[in-house]
Amino acid sequence: MRYDLVIFDNDGVLVDSEPISNRLLAEYLTELGHPTSYEDSIRDYMGSAMHRIHDLVLERTGERLPEGFDEGFHARVFAAFERELKPVAGIVEVLERLTAAGVPYCVGSSGSHERIRLGHRVAGLDRFFGEGRVFSAEDVGRGKPAPDLFLYAAERMGVAPGRCVVVEDSPLGVRAGVAAGMDVFGFTAMTPAERLVGASRFYGEPGELVELLLG
Repeated sequence: MRYDLVIFDNDGVLVDSEPISNRLLAEYLTELGHPTSYEDSIRDYMGSAMHRIHDLVLERTGERLPEGFDEGFHARVFAAFERELKPVAGIVEVLERLTAAGVPYCVGSSGSHERIRLGHRVAGLDRFFGEGRVFSAEDVGRGKPAPDLFLYAAERMGVAPGRCVVVEDSPLGVRAGVAAGMDVFGFTAMTPAERLVGASRFYGEPGELVELLLG
C-alpha cells in the first residue's frame, strides 16, 4: 500500500536523541531525589511529553517536580544536542527517496517546537522539514499515547487518517498511532518489537523502511 502521508516521530526515528535525553533525564531525576537509571528512563519516559514525566513522578512518589524543572531539563538537553546530536544513520537517504517519489511526510513529536527545530538544525535535517511540516505535542491538548497529535498532523496536511502511516520507536507512540486509526511501522533499534504492540510492520534499520514505504 502506498500511503498519502508518512508521519515520523522525531526523537529516535529522525534524530539520534534518545540516548542523550534519557541519560540526562535519569541524571536530573536522580539529583532531585528520584533515583532513576538510564534503563528506567527508556522504559518509563521514552516518547513522553513533559507533562507525563510530572504525572508519573507525582503518582509514584506523591511529590511534585520543582518549578522550573522543564526549563532546567531542556537547557541540559539543548546544550548536549549542540555537542553530540546526529541524524539516525540512514534516515537522510529515506527522506531523499520519499522526496524524489513525491510522497508527503511530516513530523509528529512529543517534543517542543524549539527542541525539534534545534535537533533538525544540528543534525542537518531542517532542509526536509519546512513550515507546515512540524507538529508538536504543544499544538494539542494531550500528548501520546492520545491520538490527538497524529490526527492534528493529518488534518493539517489534508490527509484522511486511514491513508497515513506513522513511523515510531516507542510504545506510547505506537499506541497513539493505532488510536488515530493509522498503520504504524515500528523501529526496533532501541525498543524490541514485542514492546511495540500494535505496530503492523517492523524495521531495524532505515534501509528496510524505504522498502516498506515505497516497495
